[in-house]
Amino acid sequence: MSGGAGFALKPLMWPYYPDLLDKPVPRYTSFPTAAEFAGDIGPADQMAALEQASGDVSLYIHIPFCESICWYCACNTGAANRRQRLASYLDALHREIRMVAARLPSDARVRRIAFGGGSPNAIAPVDFVRLFNELELRFRPVDPIISIELDPRTLIDEWGNVVRGIGATHASMGVQTFAPHLQEAIGRVQPRDMIERSVDILRGAGVTSLNFDLMYGLPGQGRDDLTDTLADTVALGADRIALFGYAHVPHLIARQRRIDASALPPKEERFVMAEMGYQQLVKAGYAAIGFDHFARPDDPLAKAAATGQLHRNFQGFTDDAAAVLIGLGASAISNFPDVLVQNEKNSGRYRMLLSQGVLPAGLGVRRSADDRMRGAIIEGLLCHGRAVVAPELARAVAQGLAPYLARGLCVFDREELVITDGGLPYARSIAAQFDPYRQDSPRRFSSAI
Repeated sequence: MSGGAGFALKPLMWPYYPDLLDKPVPRYTSFPTAAEFAGDIGPADQMAALEQASGDVSLYIHIPFCESICWYCACNTGAANRRQRLASYLDALHREIRMVAARLPSDARVRRIAFGGGSPNAIAPVDFVRLFNELELRFRPVDPIISIELDPRTLIDEWGNVVRGIGATHASMGVQTFAPHLQEAIGRVQPRDMIERSVDILRGAGVTSLNFDLMYGLPGQGRDDLTDTLADTVALGADRIALFGYAHVPHLIARQRRIDASALPPKEERFVMAEMGYQQLVKAGYAAIGFDHFARPDDPLAKAAATGQLHRNFQGFTDDAAAVLIGLGASAISNFPDVLVQNEKNSGRYRMLLSQGVLPAGLGVRRSADDRMRGAIIEGLLCHGRAVVAPELARAVAQGLAPYLARGLCVFDREELVITDGGLPYARSIAAQFDPYRQDSPRRFSSAI
């Protein structure tokens, strides 16, 4: 293995307690989580929530297609190899945009638009521009912040014109690793010069906040592989970095069966990799956002974290404070103050409902006052490392918190629960103690590291 990054691991600053890390926990991009979604939420609930929306609103548009499906991927996506399927999906998406916009009150202001997937650049640039024009026409956004996820393997020059034309300033690329042997092992081959060219295209198109998604815990991955990938990422000037641990759940995601499970790093090695990444990126000048996200100090995400304005939604950590996030497209999730609504996951049923003039809500959950209170605590712990906990709730979760308090991973400062520096990798596990729905099942969630 090469040592080209020149990074030496300091002594571990995080204590390793495998008994606490082995318990699967959600990522808490919502509360209640999607694991609690049920079929008693439907189109009528979606319509009522839309009609009550007001103030700033954010949109998320899901494009569930990729030119090539990566073996590790857990996203709701399929291969973009059937022209008719793509065309019929986009027709349904246009129809949904018109239906949703017609029910949104006039005092609701769209201030953010995010495109994700899958890969939005799996569709033709002209089709994407038509989609964006439909959004502008129907929602009339007010000086929106526009972000887009892109696959560098299919990021041709024409997409630079598209990104510039829609005014996108935020972009994210799935890089995962720069090591060729690891790219082969996960079915995502994209040489460094391809990533570098994609960065040049996006910077030239006006992107000022560029995120790289990276992974540790990949099959056959060594410490130097991770160190070198992070060094390349820093050299290419990524403004944000999401460093996720690969979650191997082939019983849930059939495509992961192509990955050699015998080559996966052991749990303790994953823990070391997570800390290596944290130390290296902080040393390179990035601000740590929660446990596994990083941003340059001048990036809006880092500024939000520094000023207590950081939030968490279905897109992860964000500086978006909007109380309403509307998801458009198959499987997309909408977040309203009192209800979470997920569109039909099956694209065929999604298209059928819209062809009948019916909003495509398929699952969801109502949020009680207790849900909102617990959700605020979970968000505070994950975003800021601290949250006020009422005495009666502290007593109710005392047994679950006991092992974390006993080992100094968190402490109570009067009515505020504070996660210590050593407790950072346990943040999700600590937050999970406030989740009364949680079930310790490896079939539902991934491990904390």
